[in-house]
Amino acid sequence: MACDEPTGLSGIFTRQNSATAVSLDFEPDTDYKFVETLEDRYKCAYCHLVLHNPHQTGCGHRFCQQCILSLRELNAMPTCPVDKETIKMHEVFKDNCCKREVLNLRVFCKNIPDCNSKIILGRYQEHLQQCLFESVQCTNDGCYDQILRKDLKEHLSRQCKFREEMCQYCNKYVVLINIKNHEKNDCPDYPVPCLQNCSQIILKKEIDKHHAVCPEAEVDCPYKQYGCPVKVKRGKLAEHENGALREHMLQILEKNSRLEEQISDLYKNLECKEIKIQQLAEAIKKCEKEFRQFTQLFGKNSNLMVSTEALASHLDKSARLESQVKQLIQMANQQQSKLDLQPLFDTIENVKQKIALMETYDQRLVVLEGQSSKHDLQINIHKAQLNKNEERFKLLEGTCYNGKLIWKITDYKMKKKEAVEGRVLSIFSQPFYTSRCGYRLCARAYLNGDGSGKGTHVSLYFVVMRGEFDSLLVWPFKQKVTLMLLDQSGKKNHIVEVFRADPNSSSFKRPDGEMNIASGCPRFVPHTVLENTKNTYIRDDTLFLKVVVDLTDLEEL
Repeated sequence: MACDEPTGLSGIFTRQNSATAVSLDFEPDTDYKFVETLEDRYKCAYCHLVLHNPHQTGCGHRFCQQCILSLRELNAMPTCPVDKETIKMHEVFKDNCCKREVLNLRVFCKNIPDCNSKIILGRYQEHLQQCLFESVQCTNDGCYDQILRKDLKEHLSRQCKFREEMCQYCNKYVVLINIKNHEKNDCPDYPVPCLQNCSQIILKKEIDKHHAVCPEAEVDCPYKQYGCPVKVKRGKLAEHENGALREHMLQILEKNSRLEEQISDLYKNLECKEIKIQQLAEAIKKCEKEFRQFTQLFGKNSNLMVSTEALASHLDKSARLESQVKQLIQMANQQQSKLDLQPLFDTIENVKQKIALMETYDQRLVVLEGQSSKHDLQINIHKAQLNKNEERFKLLEGTCYNGKLIWKITDYKMKKKEAVEGRVLSIFSQPFYTSRCGYRLCARAYLNGDGSGKGTHVSLYFVVMRGEFDSLLVWPFKQKVTLMLLDQSGKKNHIVEVFRADPNSSSFKRPDGEMNIASGCPRFVPHTVLENTKNTYIRDDTLFLKVVVDLTDLEEL
């Protein structure tokens, strides 16, 4: 039951407790200056330095945790360097009492005489994190200067070359060593001279706007489209226009003349084509008239006997007329298609619009694909959250608030095998409570044993967990606890262990972390009893454990 039975080292030695409650620590292999002379009982029998995580052997000597491991690595059967006795690893245990005493030894700060603080060894590193005379590195990116902590503020605000200073032009914060480069290359409000040598100073962000009106910038003559090749400074543009007025007028007249000639040629071509179309139309009308006359003549004489030659003549003439009409219609259509280009232009414009629309669709498709990816990510996040909520709801559904826990452990053989192989040494039950606002508790089982029961027994521990209402509860936890292995035959041949919480043990204080050190029975039930086929503690590879907290004299909130 006690928490100071022999414990293991990092999985090599056996363990009694499931966690460590000690938060104090110090760095080993450091030259500490103790206020009082360090006693031999606080020195490692191997390295002769102050004990770090002390462990005691069966012969009664103490070693650092790392030193005892080093002895084991050097020799499969290590011997104590003091009395030369063989060290049996199963007898080595963690000496928490000595550890507390070592951690409370008083030492001087390493920065003496500047710092005259005296601190306990367990708080030494914590003190160095606050010591004003400790040398620390500048926190600015790129600066590797080492400064005393008391001078750090002055260094950061006035001395560090990597501190941020406000740009005098744009009021943005820039690293000091980069501020000149920022002003010349990145600052939009940095004043720069005009590139056209107009002697004006302009803000960098307005340089393009200035160039659009700069009197020294060279621009094309407004009459370039009429043939003037001159480039002149904007400030002298009006002077050029006034001086070259006659030349500009001549250029305009010449271009207008060329345009008039082109228009005249176009009109002539149009008139020729209209005449041809008119001639074709008249020819078509003439053919249609002759064809109608032929049809009428053929209808009137249908009942008369005509000569074969006359009929053949009329049929030939009819065929020639029909062929001629088709040719004229085809020629008219060709001429019309040559003259009427607007449908072609409309078709081209429609094609351009469709291409632009398709490009827009491509862009929208890329955007939609990006949004789809984001939505998939969000969906996955929501699914994960739903799974967490579902697990939490299942946990809440099975939570008890009466100080009793029935723990069903399935797949016993597989879980014990994992424990034997060292993959999963222990398993936890779901939390349970003494009341709705009471203590939060759970059980922890080592199916292959822990501490003195390792390899032979099932170890069962009781754990006090951090709860929502701890600040309202009475501490330390003092209730009687009953641990039970339930008989599944109905005969109630349960295996029962009872203990009362020790108020002086750290296992039952108010939790600082997620849970306290587990406390319970390392030799709760032997494997030979549990797995005996004559007994009925395991059925269908399942066993049931029960934990009952005595609620007598426990005030309910």
